[in-house]
Order: sequence, then C-alpha cells, then structure tokens
Amino acid sequence: MADFGTGVLIIGTGPAGSATAALLSTYGIENMAINRYRWLANTPRAHITNQRTMEVLRDLGRDVEDEAYLFAAHQELMGENVFCESLAGEEIGRMKSWGNHPLSKAEHLLASPTMMNDLPQTFMEPLLFKTACSRGTQARMSAQYLSHEQDAEGVTTTCLDRLSGKEFTVRSKYLVGADGGNSLVAEHAGLPFEGKMGVGGSMNILFRADLSKYVAHRPSVLYWVMQPGADVGGIGMGLVRMVRPWNEWLIVWGYDINQPAPEVDEAMATDVARQLVGDPDLTIELISANTWTVNNMYATHMQKDRVFIMGDAAHRHPPSNGLGSNTSIQDSFNLAWKLAAVLKGQAGEALLDSYSVERAPVAKQIVTRANQSIAEFGPIFEALGMGEGVDPEVMQQNLVARCDRTDAAEAQRDAIRKAIAFKKYEFDAHGVEMNQRYKSNAIETDGQTEPAFERDAELHYQATTWPGARIPHSWLFDHDSGDRFSTLDLCGGGTFTVFTGIGGEAWEETAKSVGAEFGLNVRVHVIGPRRQYVDHTGDWARAREVSDKGCVLVRPDQHVAWRSKGLTGDPAGDLRRVFSKILAR
Repeated sequence: MADFGTGVLIIGTGPAGSATAALLSTYGIENMAINRYRWLANTPRAHITNQRTMEVLRDLGRDVEDEAYLFAAHQELMGENVFCESLAGEEIGRMKSWGNHPLSKAEHLLASPTMMNDLPQTFMEPLLFKTACSRGTQARMSAQYLSHEQDAEGVTTTCLDRLSGKEFTVRSKYLVGADGGNSLVAEHAGLPFEGKMGVGGSMNILFRADLSKYVAHRPSVLYWVMQPGADVGGIGMGLVRMVRPWNEWLIVWGYDINQPAPEVDEAMATDVARQLVGDPDLTIELISANTWTVNNMYATHMQKDRVFIMGDAAHRHPPSNGLGSNTSIQDSFNLAWKLAAVLKGQAGEALLDSYSVERAPVAKQIVTRANQSIAEFGPIFEALGMGEGVDPEVMQQNLVARCDRTDAAEAQRDAIRKAIAFKKYEFDAHGVEMNQRYKSNAIETDGQTEPAFERDAELHYQATTWPGARIPHSWLFDHDSGDRFSTLDLCGGGTFTVFTGIGGEAWEETAKSVGAEFGLNVRVHVIGPRRQYVDHTGDWARAREVSDKGCVLVRPDQHVAWRSKGLTGDPAGDLRRVFSKILAR
C-alpha cells in the first residue's frame, strides 16, 4: 500500500508544476506537488511574461494578477532592445520591443485585458506556489522523484525524502511530469522527442551593481553587446539583462560547448561584467553564476496513458522570444481543466488524449521559433562586419567603417538598420504568443473553414471565434454599475460558458438543462441592451462572427469549443451532441 494518496501528483514546482497545482486546487481537485529542492527558483531564469500568461493568472483571480504586476517591471520599462559596443560605449542601434512600438502597443491593447511585463522566475514561482498551497495543494519539499508504475486504475510513484534518506510512495490517479529539461518522468514514460540537446553553451552571471547612469535614459530588458575579439559563443556576442531596474543584472556569456564548462568565480565574473559594461573600475556584488546548454528538442507526444509532461520537460529551447515559462503555464491551463472534468466524472478519459494533440504542435512551434531567433542574429553580425572567422582587428575596422561618407558605408548603415528591425520576430512576435488554434476531438468545428491569417501570423495576433481559437477580448459593460469586464473575465474559471445575444435566449435555457445532464454548471451570458452585460462599443458584435441569435461555446481554458452562426432548429440536441464529443461521453 502506498504511503500517500492523491488525485494528481505533480513532479516539479516550477512555472508549469505550480500553475497546474494552483489550477487544480482552484477547481477543487486534490493534488500533491513535490520539489527535490528545499525551496523554489533561486535564479531569475525566465522573466518575459506575455499577455496570454497574464490571462491565466487573471483567471486564477484578480488578486493573483495584481500581485504579478506589483513585483513586475512594467511594459514601458521593457523598452527598446539596445545594441552597443558596451553599456558605456557607443550605441549601434535599437528597436522598440515587447509591444512598446505605438503600432504594436495598439495591437496589445486590443488583444487582451492584460499587460505584458517582466516578472523574474524568482517572483513568478512563489506567487503560483503560494496560490496552490493556500487553495489546497499538499506540497513536499526536498522530495525527489525516482520512478513510477502505472496500471489501469492509477499511478504509483516512488520518491526519496532527501532529508531522511527514506523512500516513500504516492498513489495517484494521474501523474504530471513538470520536472524540467532533463525530465526523468518523460524518460521513464518512454515519450518520443525530436531534436538535439546541448547545441550551444552559455553561462549566467547574476550580480548587483548600480548601472542607472548607463541605462535609465534608454530603459530596456536586454542590452546586446558586440565586441570584436571577445571570447564568446552560444546565443550572441554578450548580453546584459536587466533583472530589477537598475541595480540587479544577469550577464549571459557563451562558451564552447565542445569544451568543459568554465568555472565562474568572482574574479572572472567581475572581468566579464567590466568588459560588457565598459567600465574598467566597476565593482559588482556577485550573487550567483551557473552554466547551461542551448537545446533544440521537443516532445512529439506529451502523454502516456495516465502520465503527462509539460513545460521544459516537453519543450527544451533557448530563452529567445521569452517563450519558456509562458508556454509552460499555458500547458497547465490546457491540461488542468481536463483532469478536473475527468476526476469529477464529467468527462470520459478520452478527453485527456486531446492534451498532447493540442499542445505538442505548440511545443514544436516554440522550440523551432526560439532556435530560429538565434540564427537571425547572423544578419546583424554580417552587417557589422563581425561574421564568423573575421579577424578581430578587421571587425573593429568594419565597425568604424559605418561612419564613413562612402556609398559602401551608407549601404552598411542601411543593412544594420534592416537587420536590427528584423529582430521583431524575436522581440515583438505577438502572433507567436497569442495565435494558438487547437484542433482535436475537444473541439467541434462542424466543418467551418479556418480563417486564413491576413497578416504575418508570427508578428500579429488575429482574433476569431473559429472553434479552437482563444475567445477574442472585447470590453463589455455591466448594465447597472457601468463597470467594464473583458469577455475573458466572463468565461474560464473552470467552467464552460455560452455567449449569445437577444433572440438567442433558447441557448440560455438549453445550456443550463443540457449542462446539468453532464454534471456541468454552464454559465450563459446574453449580451445586449438592458441585459446584465452590454456591448456599448459594438466591439463584441464585430468580433463574435455570429449573429445575435448565434452561440459561442467557450471551454474552461477560454478557447472556443463550438459556435453556431444563428439559432438552430434543435439547440438542445446540438449542445448535447457537442458536449458528448468534447467530453468524450
């Protein structure tokens, strides 16, 4: 007999694991989360927090969302990516990033009720973990996963208590492996992967120093340093990243992956910081240093019967585009409601098969995009005359040459501008962050054609209620108070939601009765004049792509499950058919 029992056992308390625990506890599902260490993240590894992730935090509660903003560097401080010879030296160019260009900012404001921000993992993890534990998650620290065995009824997992040295077992209905890029859960489950680990080497140097005189006038998260002759590799010539404005920093410095990883002591860290900052007398307070590898690998399937993987366990890639913790948290949003529905008896186990079908393509997409973004530094190096194999002295001459009055220098300046502007595919890729459209048995399109993307799908988010897409954000207004609510505020929260309009009241009546048949408490919103929520601006009417009498059925993860352009001849029968398919009943 197992030592402990729970509904879902989660291995790992990073962004993926803690978010899964928080969501399951919010949905009323018993769960346990274990962490092999005594506490949470000790370095601010992940930090870019995009709008879709903030929507998940908002769904957990406005208190959770507000606390994230409280500790985050706000969007305007994320500013402009700066390319320079050093922080104190000459600036080569910059680009407005992370939604700060006026045109991009407009798209961000139209897309979501939330704001992108910079929230280091040292703040994100405690926020999610605290939310989970306060809502019912049983947490075990200094507890290490060893192995698991599954059968027709559940999973038995063997763990090690690292304090006592004793093993213990946990019996659960399901097991979630959120145990990072070297996931043992994925390995033991025999899940298939494509790609390669260790394609590059990098080190992180975390330190404190007041650099405000170099950066406060040009706020940014990332300062890219191009220095001829620097001993570098990995993801670029050298990166100085803001952790907290403007006195905590993280330097990312490459090393040859074919050589042993360097040992970074205070002397080396100080030397590197002085070189990249451009201040030979700089004094730093070294907080920590560690090495890591650039990976290019993703799971082609993310589940094995009762065992699931998510986060870095499933998608292993460099930090380009800031997709890591965002995708991890969004994995949890997809899986948690499905586990809850099955454990509550609302859905058949086949619903869980849709997790991998929906999220594995996202894993492939973001790993591919992140590694492609590294390659897209190439044109900048080439335009600066700093390509691979160029002698350092020649590199310096090429840098200086851009200041000349010659036609060649003008062409070089133009090439530099274009190469930096092209980095919007890494630093302002709103579509990569927001355009996920699921296709699985947990979606019913009724044969409706997927709308084509009218603009570059990596750069621009395109709202649609086509089943599988996230419900578009529109502001609606409470008829009595005048307070505004996003359409996303009116759905999610672990429940299915129906949106309709005046003339579609039959959907309201049938949604509640059919929902009851499936053990669901389906929320219904009839949007229109003198109803609880009013579309004063007409934005929802333009975004919904159905008539007043139509229906948009939204899943608990805020993705559209099904829609009807108008009132059908048998609304109860149609909803019953759709719920039967989606819930594998």
